[in-house]
Amino acid sequence: MCGVVGLLLKDGTRRAELGRLVTGMFETMGERGPDSGGLAVFGEPTTGALRRFNVFAPRRDYPWGELATALGASVEAIENHAVVSLAGTAPDFRRWLAEYDPTLHLLSAGRRINVYKDVGAAGAIAKRYRFPVLGGTHAVGHTRMATESAVSPARAHPFTAGEDFCLVHNGSLSNPNMLRRKLEAEGVAFETDNDTEAACRLIEWRLRAGDSLEQALEVAFRELDGFYTLVMGTGDSLTLVRDAFACKPAVIAETDSWVAIASEFRALAHLPDVASANVFEPEPERIYTWTVPN
Repeated sequence: MCGVVGLLLKDGTRRAELGRLVTGMFETMGERGPDSGGLAVFGEPTTGALRRFNVFAPRRDYPWGELATALGASVEAIENHAVVSLAGTAPDFRRWLAEYDPTLHLLSAGRRINVYKDVGAAGAIAKRYRFPVLGGTHAVGHTRMATESAVSPARAHPFTAGEDFCLVHNGSLSNPNMLRRKLEAEGVAFETDNDTEAACRLIEWRLRAGDSLEQALEVAFRELDGFYTLVMGTGDSLTLVRDAFACKPAVIAETDSWVAIASEFRALAHLPDVASANVFEPEPERIYTWTVPN
């Protein structure tokens, strides 16, 4: 049992409220996943060649100032999490980071995405990383109850691959090792033994090959064996799919101002004007996507 949440703001005037609104959803789903949790937040894009690289350190007193000096880049840190703003590609930065300090873990890369994830209760994670003050256009979150791989920050969700792409999962896959062997033969590298990472890398691999997200998910419907509710974020969209049996709970609520996804309705009950929202259960193997308005 895990909890998934997603929130996309259609009303641009509410972007400063994103963190406050999604934190209520995230903390409510904490009972479904008490061992770890995380949140991906998509905001305004960086300019020019700049990218945001989110980095996790095992030490809460990590000397981020030394990293900033070594890089000659801007580093914004909260204890063991830092956002590095730098011109360059994710593969190049990953290689540099591994040589600088192999204990550091690259959480995400892109022009819009920031990812925060850690072990512990949802409320404590939200407080440590100041979720309520985060602004942005949309967010994807997860609270985990581990069933198939160890409890660690690296195995917490959201998982990311490529740039500005993340995925969270409630359920279990029976063929992650087969998918891993198939993708590794295509040159795709894995960081954990978690089944969700296999789904994340499969879909991102198809996106990198030129598929639209809808085409990549049609491939995923054929390749993923197991039970899943997946919520995904890209730089400008929020997407949900369920497997053919749809046995993992999910509910969507939508108004003219926002669209929200959660494993249970009670995570949505605090959202503004929820009483007038269109509330429904998503259908099996149907792709639901919402795009951030310009």
